[in-house]
Amino acid sequence: MFDPVIAPSGTLLGLLQRGRGDGTLHALAAPRPEALAALNHCVVSDPRHDWQVENRSLYYARLYLDLDGGLEEIQQHLFGADDVIDGEETRTGLALAVLGHLASYGRSDALGLLRRYAATGANWAWALDELALRDDDTGLRSLAAPVLGRFPRTPEGEAELAAAVRDAFEPRPWRLWAQDPRQSVGERVRAAQEQGSFDRWQRQMRPTGPRPGWSVQAVFEWAQQGLDRGAELHLPAARCLTAVAGPEDRPAIVEAARSGTDGARGAALHYLAESRDPVVLDLIEGAVNTGSRTVAEAAVAAFERMCGEDAVDRARGWVHRPDALGGSAAGVLACRGGAQDALLVLGALRETVRADGPDAPLLWTLVDGAGRLGIACAAPVLRHVYRETASSHLRGNAARALASTDPSFGAGFAVECLWDCEETTREVAAHHAETGDVRVVDRLRRLAADPAEEAEVQTAVRSRISPEGSAL
Repeated sequence: MFDPVIAPSGTLLGLLQRGRGDGTLHALAAPRPEALAALNHCVVSDPRHDWQVENRSLYYARLYLDLDGGLEEIQQHLFGADDVIDGEETRTGLALAVLGHLASYGRSDALGLLRRYAATGANWAWALDELALRDDDTGLRSLAAPVLGRFPRTPEGEAELAAAVRDAFEPRPWRLWAQDPRQSVGERVRAAQEQGSFDRWQRQMRPTGPRPGWSVQAVFEWAQQGLDRGAELHLPAARCLTAVAGPEDRPAIVEAARSGTDGARGAALHYLAESRDPVVLDLIEGAVNTGSRTVAEAAVAAFERMCGEDAVDRARGWVHRPDALGGSAAGVLACRGGAQDALLVLGALRETVRADGPDAPLLWTLVDGAGRLGIACAAPVLRHVYRETASSHLRGNAARALASTDPSFGAGFAVECLWDCEETTREVAAHHAETGDVRVVDRLRRLAADPAEEAEVQTAVRSRISPEGSAL
């Protein structure tokens, strides 16, 4: 999947792609055809950089309801020729999730599209999971024949069916079909369920985890063998060292961390970092300065896992380095530093945004650190990250940091956050949005009454609403 192209944050499309609350507010104020065109573009061209953690489906479904939008574009996207060519779930997953939410709001056209796609589409399993949560028993039973028809009555087909039943995210349709009196349905699904349970039992009885020899040197050799195959085994090898190494093995482990093979160095550095050996910080610095890229990355990762005050103190000396270790040191100070480190964290935050932009991976930690340390003068940078980042999760982190650093947050960004795509951001807004704005009161009431809203958000909303229904 290619990285999506994100429009500028000042445009309607850019706001909707980011899932910002202002996207909904601007769409409702824009000409309806323009708003629907931007909304359809987002749904059929998933704008998320990480679709597994970022939310958009409920956000877009609510906007379809507010705009009374039709589903023709989604239908064309699902049933076009590309569905035959490209069966990747990332191509259609967002559209199917949006249809699922619309079905839960009572849109019969969305329910019909889901049923049709589950019967004929490439990403049928996702559609079936959506239906498992929203459809009635009659609707699900009608899909038994077309779904089972995907699996030929051959040994290979029956194995694929068993795997599909075993790995189903929502088991409700399969349980219904197992009760079907037809031999071609009920008996076949029950056999697949039994085979899936047997496969799971076999995997449990024959674990495939790491099994290096029971010696320090054997663990080092196993770690290097994995690296030669393209698999970094630093962490599992370090855990194995914890099981096999004794006090007499420390000199060999320290030497491996200093001058061993790349696999051995990575494992030894992680082991020494976990055990907080007094020499490990010098070894980490040496590995970054002189080691290969693999060793340097392992050294930085080992440092980030350390939690003692000695690591925090060393981070204060490393934070000005212009390499990955300097960035890691800034992250350590953001997570575990004290008030005396506020200026160092602020400097790293500003430099990271200036050098790497509003989506730099290090910003997640630095933004949280600015909020944790209450760095008031970080608010302008945090507002920039909030506006410009394409990650809805990072924007949520920025919102939480602004709630701790920016006195204007309650009357500013907190208001639009009530319409944000991320439930954690809506929860922050529910706690902080000032109710002097009439939009806030109305939105709080709608969130409190919406059955699709997350429980944590509704709890926060109800803490702001009196028993008489007025905002506190």
